[in-house]
Amino acid sequence: MKALTVFFVAAGALLAGTAVTVAEEGMWPPYQLPELRQALTKAGLEIDPGKLSDLTAHPMNAVISLGGCTASFVSPDGLVVTNHHCAYRSIQYNSTEERNLLEEGFIAKSRSEELPASPGSRVLVTVAVDDVTDRILDELAEDLGGYERYQAIEQREKTVVAECEKDEGHRCNVYSFYGGLQYNLIKQLEIRDVRLVYAPADGVGNYGGDIDNWMWPRHTGDFSFYRAYVGPDGKPADHADDNVPYHPEHHLTVSRAGLRESDFVMVAGYPFRTNRYRLAGEVESAFEWYYPTRRELLAESLAIIENETADRPDAAIKYAGRVAGLNNSMKNYQGLLESYAKTDVVERKRLGEEQLRAWVADDAGRDARYGNALQTLEKLVEKDEAHRERDLYYSSFARQSSLLRSARTLYRLSYERGKPDPEREPGYQERDLRRIKERLTRLDRTFDPAVDRAVWRRMILRYAAILPDQHVEAFDVWFGIRGNEIDEAALDKRLDEMYEGTRLGDREIRLGWMDAKPEAFEKSDDPFIRFAVALFDGDMAREREDKELRGQFRTARPRYMDSLIAYRNSLGQAVYPDANGTLRVTYGNVKGYSPKDAVVFTPFTCVDGILEKDTGNDPFDAPPALLDAVAQRRFGEYADPVLHSVPVDFLSNVDSTGGNSGSPTLNARGELVGLLFDGTYESVISDWDFVPKKTRSIHVDIRYALWVMDSVDGAGHLVQEMSSPGGDRQ
Repeated sequence: MKALTVFFVAAGALLAGTAVTVAEEGMWPPYQLPELRQALTKAGLEIDPGKLSDLTAHPMNAVISLGGCTASFVSPDGLVVTNHHCAYRSIQYNSTEERNLLEEGFIAKSRSEELPASPGSRVLVTVAVDDVTDRILDELAEDLGGYERYQAIEQREKTVVAECEKDEGHRCNVYSFYGGLQYNLIKQLEIRDVRLVYAPADGVGNYGGDIDNWMWPRHTGDFSFYRAYVGPDGKPADHADDNVPYHPEHHLTVSRAGLRESDFVMVAGYPFRTNRYRLAGEVESAFEWYYPTRRELLAESLAIIENETADRPDAAIKYAGRVAGLNNSMKNYQGLLESYAKTDVVERKRLGEEQLRAWVADDAGRDARYGNALQTLEKLVEKDEAHRERDLYYSSFARQSSLLRSARTLYRLSYERGKPDPEREPGYQERDLRRIKERLTRLDRTFDPAVDRAVWRRMILRYAAILPDQHVEAFDVWFGIRGNEIDEAALDKRLDEMYEGTRLGDREIRLGWMDAKPEAFEKSDDPFIRFAVALFDGDMAREREDKELRGQFRTARPRYMDSLIAYRNSLGQAVYPDANGTLRVTYGNVKGYSPKDAVVFTPFTCVDGILEKDTGNDPFDAPPALLDAVAQRRFGEYADPVLHSVPVDFLSNVDSTGGNSGSPTLNARGELVGLLFDGTYESVISDWDFVPKKTRSIHVDIRYALWVMDSVDGAGHLVQEMSSPGGDRQ
């Protein structure tokens, strides 16, 4: 821990001198931002950089997580703005064939009309970040086996979390940084009553659909609004009629002044994951095998879903969110593969690793400390690759039936509830029961037996075709798979028996199993439950094997990262941690780019482009009221004086990835000017390899959101709420 602290100080000193990294690169934890003071000020930030490290102050306290996307408070009464695609599940959950909110949009004219968000929706406000590295790692024996080390770290994490969650209404988690070199405890206020307030029609929120996804120029109004509610006592509570809007300590000020090219912008959010410090072998495996294979399987799943829901509107609504996610993932993977084919990232990684080896070997002290760190990690990576087919085909796809997932969750829950709560597997403790119930409840609006069966059948056939030594015995026995041979008629008979014989499609019966003991599952005649029981012992054995390997990684990767940090520090290079779902800040400027020779993209699009693109057919079918307002140039105060139109989207060179969706884009004064919602097609490889010239993020301009709300959709009362006096509680 002392070495890591020294690194941060040294990195800060280097940043204060010469530029050690391109300005736009890096998703920085807030506590590192004071060390970037000179770089931030030079880039154009007008507020004190020190304020950005204070999670209880403005503006960081207004930035919130939705548990998968980012959002922010924009009024004293708990109004939350995020992306349309981040609210998609809630819009879909409240949609029916008769009232399709996905197509029509939704506006609550009063608080009483606001709709409950999808079960499991959360507003999470980060209130504290504490370094708990010493508590997690101190006095762990050097000779611990992989499984024992994994269990010891996990148990310490659970102890820290349990202490933190004694503060009722908060959710706490321990996150690792730099591959496990550092551990932070993140404490968040967990608001459970979340309500849908406003969502534009699909012809605004998803304009351009999959055709425009990841592309520029873009004309998508990717914004929607929630409201956070708490109990009458001001504490988090389940949904209830007498709950009241949450009053955040701080909310963002919405700026209508707009941006110009080269203006400073920064984004605060919760990016999921980047892999910029992975080894060359890991990068090669991901791009040569994992992404192409997974994309192929997703494409098959998507084709089946679309075929099965083609003439069934209610089923199509249930699977709308999944279809959107599949389309997004497939295009992302395609962009990754195309970018990879044009880059030398693996060669550069290998060269960097050789340079690291030489630097370590050149000094006796370094050699004693880091000598075999890289070699040890390389061997573990090779070991992990040995069962990659089983991990993908079996774990991710062959068990993907929604009813099987429910049955497996319920049986595992019954098993874990036989232990004292501190000894249970994470995800099955008392703190997790509400979330399990919400997932089981949400199934009503995301499951159709015919669709589920058709997709699962295809994935079983794909699993059966992989190398037999990657197969799972209990799974093969259940479906009569011998080697790579499977009788499809027998498979159909088995699947028919399972779907016709189960009662897990009934919500009350499904939820009723949450309190059952293992013996009840083992005596059940429900075919999905019997299958979950049959798979259990083998799955538990494989889980233990995986923990053994993960425990070995928890020794090897921190040692490697320690050596890499020291090496790059010696070269005057800063090393920010990979994204891991925790609050980060990235900054840069409004900036276009050139994706290829003789093509130059400017950084703004305008509503005039919607008229140019619009065909009247999905996905280029903007609402008639919007088209009419554009045609008649009814822009009011929202017109940009330079563009002479209402800006829709803009580009910046800020560093972002998945999870940043919905992140507030702030100007130099910390005011809200947009929402980040995507990256460009050429940028998708940045999770692995940051390329400054072509890495761009796409934001919806807040002026477009305000114009649609005020001049097209009749949601001016929300615009007024965001502009109301009473202001931020700074």
